[in-house]
Amino acid sequence: MSDRARLGLPGAIALVMGGMIGTGVFLLPAALAPFGWNAIIGWLITIGGCLCLAYVISALCRSHKGAIGPAELVELSFGRPAGFLIAFSYWVSCWTTTAALAVGALSYLSAFIPFLGEHPALSALALIWLLTLVNLASVRLVGGVQLVTMLLKLIPLAVVGGLIALLFANTGTASVQQPAAALSFAAINAATSIALFAVIGFEAACGASHKIADPQRNVARATMIGMALTGLIYLFICTGMMLLMPTAQLASSPAPLALFIATYWAPGPAAVIGIFAAISAIGALNGWTLVQGEMLLELARRDMMPAWFAKTAPNGIGVRCLLISAALASLLVIANSSRSMAALFSFILLLTTSITIWLYLAVALVALKQRVAIPAAIIGLLFGLWALVGTGWDASLLGILLMLAGLPFYWLARREASHRLRPAT
Repeated sequence: MSDRARLGLPGAIALVMGGMIGTGVFLLPAALAPFGWNAIIGWLITIGGCLCLAYVISALCRSHKGAIGPAELVELSFGRPAGFLIAFSYWVSCWTTTAALAVGALSYLSAFIPFLGEHPALSALALIWLLTLVNLASVRLVGGVQLVTMLLKLIPLAVVGGLIALLFANTGTASVQQPAAALSFAAINAATSIALFAVIGFEAACGASHKIADPQRNVARATMIGMALTGLIYLFICTGMMLLMPTAQLASSPAPLALFIATYWAPGPAAVIGIFAAISAIGALNGWTLVQGEMLLELARRDMMPAWFAKTAPNGIGVRCLLISAALASLLVIANSSRSMAALFSFILLLTTSITIWLYLAVALVALKQRVAIPAAIIGLLFGLWALVGTGWDASLLGILLMLAGLPFYWLARREASHRLRPAT
């Protein structure tokens, strides 16, 4: 694939930010409101820890020539089985996230198109497969969609951020609400894990490095820039809303950003938030669809999955990998169609976070072994362990089971590779 068909730095940054800024920013203020000051401390810990991990990933990418994905980074230091387990678990987290994003986008769209709400499972499946078709068409088309949706989703965030700044400029601290929750270690830990779900995806450029031009330079830059900008956006908006809105009112709202705009501006502009929330989820779904296909294709190319998955179209896109990933996301939507929206997001939040943390822990260990960015790697490792505790034992154990579920595929791939290398008789 030529560089003209790959994502440049703007597209790579859009991939990183677009994957992180999904439905989370529109729901997180309500989820974190009951934690009070614990949530603000949790945000600072999350952003600091993720910036350290982003720096570690950037340093590792710069230290290797050409494109290199998470599986290759782990494999080079700890062997093929370890590389496979980490990559396979990360791939699982990708398609579970796409399922949640599809349902989240649908929930906002149904307010304007009621027909979609009458058939939620079918509508979510249609959205999953629509974005899969976009990814099958062209990587450049994916980058274009990602850039446009990222710019559009920043509009409501800019409006809320502007209102927060205006309120503080006019009233100072007079309008600040005092968060009710007392500080505690357990509450900070839980808030950190919830906040981490919202910024999962800063490693997306590394996961799709084979589709990025000049990956040694652009992957590192996109990872750091995307994580830093997204972290600042989340911190300012979530903290500002928590300080300016009554805790009980914010915590009970299904659309906290719309509530904030309706309270401090007008109901009309607040209604438009639903459209931008849907655009935000669709943009994130588009980015995760690309990454989930690339992760599976990378495994097949490295003989960690059966060769059947390595088939690509003339444009270099892994058709089978995208189709399999979309099918699994669709099955997850169908299997959980009886859950409420809140229950589904809660389930996906804990599961996806616990699975993805294993990648962060592995990358930190790789950096320590290769003696790259050692201080940041130590902080990132401690942060990952802290966040893993916050997800709870149930989610952590389920994540381990899903990771181990890939071993039969690894065994088949290794068997195929050994047959190819065996001399003919």
